[in-house]
Amino acid sequence: MLSLALAGKPNAGKSTFYKAATMADVAVANYPFTTIDANRGVTYARTRCPCLDRDERCGNCEDGKRYVPVELVDVAGLVPGAHEGRGLGNQFLDQLTDADAILNVVDASGGTNEEGEPVEVGTYDPIDEVDFIEREMDQWIAGIVERNWESVERKSRSPEFDIDDALSELLTGVGATEYEVAATLRDLEYPDDPIQWTTTETEALAREIRKRTKPIVLVANKADVAPPENLDRMRETGKLTVAATADGELALRKGAEAGVVDYDPGDDDFAIAGDLSAAQRQGLEKIREVVEGHGGTGVQQSINTAVYDLLDHVTVYPVQNESKWTDGTGDTLPDAFLLPRGSTPRDLAYAVHSDIGEGYLHAVDAKSNRRIGEDYELVEGDVIKIVSTAR
Repeated sequence: MLSLALAGKPNAGKSTFYKAATMADVAVANYPFTTIDANRGVTYARTRCPCLDRDERCGNCEDGKRYVPVELVDVAGLVPGAHEGRGLGNQFLDQLTDADAILNVVDASGGTNEEGEPVEVGTYDPIDEVDFIEREMDQWIAGIVERNWESVERKSRSPEFDIDDALSELLTGVGATEYEVAATLRDLEYPDDPIQWTTTETEALAREIRKRTKPIVLVANKADVAPPENLDRMRETGKLTVAATADGELALRKGAEAGVVDYDPGDDDFAIAGDLSAAQRQGLEKIREVVEGHGGTGVQQSINTAVYDLLDHVTVYPVQNESKWTDGTGDTLPDAFLLPRGSTPRDLAYAVHSDIGEGYLHAVDAKSNRRIGEDYELVEGDVIKIVSTAR
């Protein structure tokens, strides 16, 4: 399962975002370090269900809105100097190791200072937070490399020593794969002898491995109270940016649970479906302004942006019956898998189960009912039958 991590300074709204995205019961408060241990839960990427191309809905979507599970990790707030241990920073940074992408939640309202302490809205410049997580992660990785560099130098005394192998062994400890390390090293120039390395090389290595392994979506949170110019300036940074109101999303989801609001996560509008007080209606209309202005509350959009744009994944649906799009029990489109773009039917087979991958024979495109080649690249919404000796 893909893993997304929420990071940012204290009191930026990460725990509210997490609660809204997972509907898990977590502490939310207007003071720094509400979260100490990382919260881990399941949220969902939203996409179009293939059953919309058929006469009946599959029963595993919300009227054609398919929600695919993704892990969401809420990491405690990070303060400047986190990589040096401030605010238990190294502990919190370690919790980002297994994340495939980072959602950098920034208080776009300028209502909290760099330490996460409340200040008057608009008095703190959120632009200062845009690169903050990147800087701390770069220094954190560089620190890990430097602390372990002596062991690399010792290994270099062996005739069989290979600098790339040594770096691969070291960097897989911060969540990088061997492929990602190799791809990073191809883009860098560095000495073969580790004794000749300087801080310049280690920091460049840390920066490039972070870019490749921990891509970031900038979540401009508290858009409902943020000065419009703050949102404009955050977009102008060139970062992949989504305006969001985690408070608004949480209110809509709670309203939907209570049956007083007609809303599905990611909708660009909602309807009031029950009796509410004047104050409640006024609050919802304030949320509607953000939803209409930004195409949603931004919570679902942030998740989708990370999964489908930043990580460039596609949703694929394995079935056993290519005509009915069902599994062995007759359930229509029961499973949805997120795979990197460029994946093949064999990759899907392994994702379903290693035995099915090992026994892979061929695949059928259920939409066209045609056999497809092993080099076929899966696309969003594919419905695929895997033929394997394991079945």
